[in-house]
Amino acid sequence: MASGLVRIALECDKKQEGNHRQSPSNCGPVRLLEEQNWRAFCNGKKCGFAGRKEYCGVKEWKLLKALEPVSMGAGVMPSYGEGERTEIMYMRAKFERIVGSRDSEAFYMMNPDSNGAPELSVYLLRV
Repeated sequence: MASGLVRIALECDKKQEGNHRQSPSNCGPVRLLEEQNWRAFCNGKKCGFAGRKEYCGVKEWKLLKALEPVSMGAGVMPSYGEGERTEIMYMRAKFERIVGSRDSEAFYMMNPDSNGAPELSVYLLRV
């Protein structure tokens, strides 16, 4: 991230008062981190959509196990499937979580080498 600060905003729609979805545990409305579909913005420009994955398959578990000893850093992992020519980029870091309200949360990547200013910020917003 040598080009400076990166801000990623993920927005989802706020449901009408009488039209709340229930969380999977059926104990109230959906928490912000449990939302399924998001609009994605990078440094203020719309860049696509994002979705929440419900489960990890065998390939995902292999990848997570391979990254388990990594405490911090970024890199590229080769693909695990036969015949696949894809690579998976990863980034592992310490993030500080700030909850603004039930409709907004922020995650700031803590860089131990800098002056304390985050280089990456991820905002979750229900609008």
